[in-house]
Amino acid sequence: MFTMMNNARLAIGLEGVGVAERAYQHARTYAAERKQGRALDGSDESVAIDRHPDVRRMLLSMRAQTEAMRALAYYAAAALDAAKRHEDEAVRREKQALVDLLVPVVKAWSTDTGIEVANTGIQVLGGAGYIEESGAPQFLRDVRIAAIYEGTNGIQAMDLIGRKVAREDGVTAQALIADMRGLDGSLAEAQGDDTGAIRESLTEGIDALAEATDWIVATDPENPEAVAAGAVPYLRLLGLVAGGWLMAKAALAAEEGLRAGGDKAFLMDKLVSARFYADHVLVQAPALCRTVTRGWNAVGRFGDEDA
Repeated sequence: MFTMMNNARLAIGLEGVGVAERAYQHARTYAAERKQGRALDGSDESVAIDRHPDVRRMLLSMRAQTEAMRALAYYAAAALDAAKRHEDEAVRREKQALVDLLVPVVKAWSTDTGIEVANTGIQVLGGAGYIEESGAPQFLRDVRIAAIYEGTNGIQAMDLIGRKVAREDGVTAQALIADMRGLDGSLAEAQGDDTGAIRESLTEGIDALAEATDWIVATDPENPEAVAAGAVPYLRLLGLVAGGWLMAKAALAAEEGLRAGGDKAFLMDKLVSARFYADHVLVQAPALCRTVTRGWNAVGRFGDEDA
């Protein structure tokens, strides 16, 4: 039963990735064709809306988050393969623990983010996006159920903080955090401005994840309700930081590919996505840590007549 449910939850996470990708492609095509307004350079010519900075921001948010979700889903899938087939039993156990940690994150973070991406796609189309014939609302409807079935995303978060972090004193989570920190040396050696900015945001994100993880382990025995109140923000924090780590790896690979004379357009797109993710998404990590560690105060008093 648990094997079936884990596989189903990974598949639902990939549903979030797939719908997000399609929503992005749809919005990107529309934005390249729809002409409205003038460029901010002062010219009188009407331009496609993908030349407007805010539309470009929305499109990049869709692309970067989808790439991060896909990377984490593939990383979890590779760990699952190793858990089943690696020749070393100790490695199999280690990878299975990693899979168990990441399954609720892939399911919940990818579907929540898929909803966000599909919703942004409607915004890119403007009024046209609200009309059924545009096709954009279908993406949002298709992915919205994914946050509910195979265990609601709130249940995934409770599973993460309870069974996967607190119960084992954060051992697997801390091992993953240690792996993330291991990338710092490569980022420090890289010469690009993009990798420098990515390193700064990733370091702050990893520190925030480590602090929140330690807090959960220390607090759960005495106040499990306080920990439960921060379960969803913690799952999002873990997803954001793990996604940022994998995007940083992609940025390093892109820089190496550029130096080797690889496909410049493709590799620059990867660098731009990773830089955007670091500057716009990964920077949310410290705030999420604060929500995890302080959010119980108001939640615990909600509905209390004496509050």
